[in-house]
Amino acid sequence: MKKLFYLLAILIAGFVILFFVLKSEPTPTYTPERNYVIGKENNILTQFLLAKDSTVIELAEGHFTLTQSLLLDGVKHVVIRGKGTDKTVLNFEGQSKGAEGIRITNCVGITVQDLTVENAKGDNIKVMDTDGITFENVCSSWSGKVSESNGAYAFYPVLCKNVIINRCKAIGASDAGIYVGQSNNVVISNNEAFYNVAGIESENSKNVKIFGNKAYENTGGILVFDLPGLTQYGQNIEVFNNEIIENNTKNFAKKGAIVGQVPSGTGSLVLSTKDVYFHDNTFKNNKTTSIAIASYVLIYELGKRNATNKSATKDVVGSVQVINNEYVSDKNYNPYPREIKIGKNTYSNSYWFPTINNDFGKILLMKKPFQKVHVLWDGLKDSKSIYTICFTKGAETVPFLGLDVLHDFKNNTDDVSKFNCN
Repeated sequence: MKKLFYLLAILIAGFVILFFVLKSEPTPTYTPERNYVIGKENNILTQFLLAKDSTVIELAEGHFTLTQSLLLDGVKHVVIRGKGTDKTVLNFEGQSKGAEGIRITNCVGITVQDLTVENAKGDNIKVMDTDGITFENVCSSWSGKVSESNGAYAFYPVLCKNVIINRCKAIGASDAGIYVGQSNNVVISNNEAFYNVAGIESENSKNVKIFGNKAYENTGGILVFDLPGLTQYGQNIEVFNNEIIENNTKNFAKKGAIVGQVPSGTGSLVLSTKDVYFHDNTFKNNKTTSIAIASYVLIYELGKRNATNKSATKDVVGSVQVINNEYVSDKNYNPYPREIKIGKNTYSNSYWFPTINNDFGKILLMKKPFQKVHVLWDGLKDSKSIYTICFTKGAETVPFLGLDVLHDFKNNTDDVSKFNCN
């Protein structure tokens, strides 16, 4: 009897341990060393207020506290330059006026370089309606334990042209660290994005190259989205030569935000867009899957199912409720992913099980226990498209699963040969 009791106790303990292993998701903390200087705000504000075409705003060395946004509007060929990311720090933790740290609108040819912006009430750096915006060696972050109270975006160029984000760091954003939205001709290169919900995100943007980046310890590493109700739809996105590693952080997006649907443990997620090419990337230890491809049809249904207090989420940036309404009304929006090409990438995953705090993880645990799936597709497709997903020559050996969500997963397929690009 004692042996039976001990065996039962061991089994129960094993199941409890396994449950917590499956459920576990890290919640990281970022604590940079700072020595803040008080009383320099007026000098910095004045430089921004007086900036004219071709001005160089030289920011001194020091860790400065600011209580209001720094604004730049309607100017051309302005450079905002610090002394280095550890040397020039603009901290907005005590912000009482404005939402952004730096806000740039209606400009041409702006460069921001060699500084840190941190802890803004809303977005750290927001750029709108600007032709030519370059970020070079800029850190944008929120300190402390990651939280939904952090601002949504670290870098947030939207409705822009000719965007370059190079050698930058994005840390702690409750939506996306490095984001480009409704923009054209974008290069996102050689950056680090970590401790964000989405490390790097291209949304409704055209002609985007994402390469040489390290996206690690986010909820999702690199996202390529098309959402309804916006000024344009995205296409021609190339994601290559990136390191996308350990993106298993707990999703800490604001309740009701669309990015809250991103499953933790996802290396890359493609949602409803067109003409995306992944190649020569390194995917490592993303617990759920390396590349997930989904339709907004699925997100719409999940959003309806998970809807709780609508009044509490209607004002959230990127609210599922608002986007679902746009999905219903936007008759030109195509919710299906199209022409998603998977080339040669390097895949590995040392975890035995996916995270079960999301629907994809639960499906994989049921349908592919003890097996690694590196490319996962929800199976929903546009019958009018040339193809939904294809694998180039040499990429046909990747562990793949195409789901059949329309028929309760009865006709799932793992046969990559059906999706040969040739």
